[in-house]
Amino acid sequence: MPSAKPFIDPATGELDTTRVVSEAVPIGKLVGLFVGVSLVPFSLVFLALGNSLLGAVLVAIGQFVLAVGAAVVVTYAVARGIQLSGEDAP
Repeated sequence: MPSAKPFIDPATGELDTTRVVSEAVPIGKLVGLFVGVSLVPFSLVFLALGNSLLGAVLVAIGQFVLAVGAAVVVTYAVARGIQLSGEDAP
């Protein structure tokens, strides 16, 4: 049985760009959220606390936030992909 293609318009066979954009926007917002949160410790280190122990701790915190954010984004993308594959099934 052939699988349904979630981002292809079945009537025309072309790429459904509105659906692609509607799925990409939440992922972009998640990425932006975690980048924005990680910018706080990174900017503190860059502007004021460059070569200090507190600066090293803040860099580690910023990297941890980015790592957790990457995990959340990948988890969201996989879960959404599973949902989409279930929606389009006959």
